[in-house]
Amino acid sequence: MDWDLAIKRNSEALKGIVASLFAMLGLGEATVSRLPRSLHSAVLRLLRPTESAVRRLVVIAARGLVVKLKAAAWRPMAKPAGPIGKRGGQSPPSFQLFDQRKNFKARRRGRRVIPRIYVFGNDDAWGNYPTVASLWAARRPMALAAPAPPSDGLVNTFRLSRRLQSLKLALEDLPRQAKRLARWRARREAMPSPKFKSPLRPGPPPGRRKKAIHPIDEILTECHWLAWEALKPDTS
Repeated sequence: MDWDLAIKRNSEALKGIVASLFAMLGLGEATVSRLPRSLHSAVLRLLRPTESAVRRLVVIAARGLVVKLKAAAWRPMAKPAGPIGKRGGQSPPSFQLFDQRKNFKARRRGRRVIPRIYVFGNDDAWGNYPTVASLWAARRPMALAAPAPPSDGLVNTFRLSRRLQSLKLALEDLPRQAKRLARWRARREAMPSPKFKSPLRPGPPPGRRKKAIHPIDEILTECHWLAWEALKPDTS
C-alpha cells in the first residue's frame, strides 16, 4: 500500500474542508466571538467528523515511528492547551490525538418514591399521621428567582474557534503530530495500568453518519479503515 499517497490525497481534501469551515464563519481564517446558533451547529456537525479524520491521518503518519522516552517514562495524560498561558497570553491550541471515550455508566430511571415517614405526636382528629409529602406541601413557598433575560440567538464560539485553529495547525504539520502521537503511545505503554492504549476508540469513529451527506463522510470512512490497518503489527 502506498501510505504516502494516501496521506497526501486525504490531507489535501481535509485542508479544503477546513478552509470551508473557516469560510462558514464569514471571516476567512480569523476568529469570531459570537455566531447564530444555527450556524454554530452547522459548523459543529462538520467539525466532529473532520477532527476524527485528521486524528486517523495522524495515526497513519505515525506508523512504525519509534521514540525513546527520558527517565520519567510516563506521566499523567495531558489535557489540550488551555486558553491562557503561564505569562497571561493566549497559548497555541493543541490538537487532541485520541478519541473521546464513551461513558457507559448505567443510568437509573424510574418513578421517584417518596418515603412514608410518620411524625409522632402530630396526628389529626382521626389518628392519621402526616407523610413527608404532606409536610413538604405545607412548607412556605420559596421566593422565585428572577427570570433569565431573553436570548439574542447568538452562541459564544471561543471553543469552536480554538478547535478549528488546532485542526488547521495539525494538518499543516503532520510529521510533528505523528511524533507527538508516538510519544503519547510510548508513555501509555510505560504506564502501570492505563485505561486505554489505542488512540482510536472501538466501534465507529466520532462524528460518523450512517448515510453520507457530505464529502467528509467518505473521507472519514477511508481514513478510519487506513488507520486501523496502520495500527496492525507488522508481520512481514
